[in-house]
Amino acid sequence: MLDLVRMDLATIRRRWSVVLERTVRELQGMPLDDQPQPRKQIACTRSFGRTILDLPPLLEAVSSFASRAAEKLRAQGSYAGAVLVFVHTSPFRPGPHYSRSITIPLRRPTADTAHLVRAAVAGMQRIYSPGYELTKAVVMLLDLAPSTLLQDELDLDEGQGGRDRSRLMSALDALNARYGKGTVQMASAGVASAPKEWTMRQERRTPHYTTSWADMPVARA
Repeated sequence: MLDLVRMDLATIRRRWSVVLERTVRELQGMPLDDQPQPRKQIACTRSFGRTILDLPPLLEAVSSFASRAAEKLRAQGSYAGAVLVFVHTSPFRPGPHYSRSITIPLRRPTADTAHLVRAAVAGMQRIYSPGYELTKAVVMLLDLAPSTLLQDELDLDEGQGGRDRSRLMSALDALNARYGKGTVQMASAGVASAPKEWTMRQERRTPHYTTSWADMPVARA
């Protein structure tokens, strides 16, 4: 053990692994930085359970994706300055192919779910084209910056979203964390209990044996 503690860290990394190097650093009393760096982009992407032809289910999908991305954004204490929306057909299916994206800049950097969803919906309305069997959509938050470094502006236009709604967003996250994802969501994402065309297929999903009472296996003697 003493020989291990005295070894050169560069040699340990080169001959063995970073994991062993971290162990030696800990034995040497060096502080470990285990905090992950804030992400520079946050994306939420899903393949649809079946192909989508109409606009309404696409708006529900991007609303849900933007809401989930907003939760991740607030969790790392950042604001977004733009929202990218992307949709495409499957490259493996016969028929006409379609792929298009658009970036919606935000007037103010924000972590407010309502503003991010509004931008995502506007982007999808701009790039949607009927007649294509769409299989996947992406919502990505761009131009991320720490909320502590936000550069504000004079609120000259009343009713344009200048109010601080951070407490409302915290309550939203707390409710969804306690009662389940999507318990409280934007109206454009649809009713949570209603079946949705765009949700992923999960017929072969592994049951949540360790996290859900409903999936806990029962042994009968």
